[in-house]
Amino acid sequence: MIFLELVLQNFGPYLGRQVINLRPETDENTRPIILIGGMNGGGKTTLMDAIRLALYGSRAQCSTRGNLSYNDFLTQSVNRNTPPTEKARIELAFEVIQDDKPTILRVVRYWEKEPKDGKDTLGILVDEEWPDKALANTWDEYIENLLPLGISNLFLFDGEQVKELAELDTPPPLVVGAIQSLLGLELSERLSADLDILVSRKRKEIASAKELATLEEIEQRLNVQKDELEAATQEVGSLRNNLDRAEEKQREASEKFLYEGGKIASDRNRLEKQKDHFTTQAEKAREALRELAAGTFPLTLISPLLEQAKSQAEKESRQQQKKIARDVLIERDYRLLNYISELSLVSEQLDKIKFFLNQENQQLEEEIANNESPWLLAELEEIKELDNFLNFGINTAKFRAKEKLEELENLEIEIDALDRQIATAASPEAYQQLQDAVREANNAVAKAQVAHEMASRRCEELNRAIAKTKKELADYSEDNIKLKNNQHIIASVAKVQATLKLFREKLTLKKLNKLEIEVTECFRYLLHKSDLVHRVAIDTQTFSLSIYDPQGQPVPKHRLSAGEKQLLAIAFLWGLARVAGHHLPVAIDTPLGRLDSSHRQNLVERYFPSASHQVILLSTDTEVGKTEAERLRELDAIAHEYLLKYDTSDRQTTVVPGYFW
Repeated sequence: MIFLELVLQNFGPYLGRQVINLRPETDENTRPIILIGGMNGGGKTTLMDAIRLALYGSRAQCSTRGNLSYNDFLTQSVNRNTPPTEKARIELAFEVIQDDKPTILRVVRYWEKEPKDGKDTLGILVDEEWPDKALANTWDEYIENLLPLGISNLFLFDGEQVKELAELDTPPPLVVGAIQSLLGLELSERLSADLDILVSRKRKEIASAKELATLEEIEQRLNVQKDELEAATQEVGSLRNNLDRAEEKQREASEKFLYEGGKIASDRNRLEKQKDHFTTQAEKAREALRELAAGTFPLTLISPLLEQAKSQAEKESRQQQKKIARDVLIERDYRLLNYISELSLVSEQLDKIKFFLNQENQQLEEEIANNESPWLLAELEEIKELDNFLNFGINTAKFRAKEKLEELENLEIEIDALDRQIATAASPEAYQQLQDAVREANNAVAKAQVAHEMASRRCEELNRAIAKTKKELADYSEDNIKLKNNQHIIASVAKVQATLKLFREKLTLKKLNKLEIEVTECFRYLLHKSDLVHRVAIDTQTFSLSIYDPQGQPVPKHRLSAGEKQLLAIAFLWGLARVAGHHLPVAIDTPLGRLDSSHRQNLVERYFPSASHQVILLSTDTEVGKTEAERLRELDAIAHEYLLKYDTSDRQTTVVPGYFW
């Protein structure tokens, strides 16, 4: 696991969006350290809380939470100068190995100043792409498999925790629980507790077990039910044959009823009513044809003659229009000539005008004289009516007549068919006999069906009873087996728990022996007086540490300086991380408190570059000072440096590149 980036927005003293690159550099030389400097109260511990909060949410063990509810803690964590339209937000991007390939996960948590429902909103982005809602819903289970909350304090710790661990003779319960979880020692205790729960449950089952019937009684009842089922099955077969015969007689009676006209006789009234209806409709069609014949329809027979009359009437109308036009022109010419005469024109010009007008009028007179004398003398309104009749009336009359003729023809066909059906109907006496035969056949089939269904239901009831008896027989055997199994389990649990106790003791010895070697090696590596310690022993019950010199004599803890005790605590945490085998980042807040210059140098040169593949140091200017920072740079161990600049007037912190020096 590698932390890649931490983003803070309106969280604690950090106003606005602050981005910290946490990626260690692994080019030619591995540079695992991210050095972050800041004065006390400047936001170093807030960075550690942000990492915990991003990973664990409401379960995070943040330094400023105390006894606050998660809702109150989130409200308190929002920067007091946050604009009303913005939210507090934390993002932590890290890389893990999934399915043998690196995957980048970005955990995003954001909330308002007064969180709804008392919680934040969680989102998980995979490889910086679309959010993975399924992973967000199961995030607590996922992070527990990756970095369990119980062991997180062994990788994300501060100087106060190291100080407490150094001063106490016995590690605090939080550290003891983390040690047990890290070494896998809590599994046996959890299994032993689960066995106690199992024993309690089995005892309750035995106490509430009902009295069982005898095996012989159940088997006897089962044999009786089987005999009854066999008899009922034979009865069903016999009744099935009776039903088949009754259905065959019913079919024959129905066919005879149809063949001999019984169905038609039963429908006589309906057929006669239908015939009367069709006869009425036919008479209405004939009446409509008579009305057409009494109207304009006969004129369709002389439509050519009517066309000629129309043509003659239009011709006479045009002749009349020409005569009217002639009279109008003669009168106009007369007025025109009088007017011209008053103009005193030359007589020669006046003669030419008169000649032209006379010639035009003479041509019109000739056309009128060549026409026949009118004999039809039709009015314009009569011509329009004749034209309308020829264009629309004739077609309408023809369509209506054709429609009614087709309707009448179809009705006569239907009436003829109904006459033939009525003629084939059986006589009333024969119809009654046929109807009685069908009724008797139907009654016989109904009785046979009822008898067959009752017998079938009896078979189904017996089958269910047999299945229930068989289950009772099986349950009898299972209950006996279960009772004996429960008794055997209760008797065996004590032996299993004794074995688990022995297993835990041996596992603890094995794990702690390896841990003792690692802690001793780490402590000697960090201690400048390497001849002081030969072995570090760990108590199997309390996990307290004991130191032995090269002669095998115990070294009292009070003989160690405060700095040596702190180095011992760091060696203990370092050894735990190495034994656990988890490739996890290490984050240390105030790492060099209470150490003299010699111990600081060993810690700077030997622990920080080797504590993990990624080490995040949160330090004041008095811990990782100028000398220590320059030494880490000389060792080429620093990947990034940041300084937390705190403005006392605004009480805001800004992250800038670089360190104090």
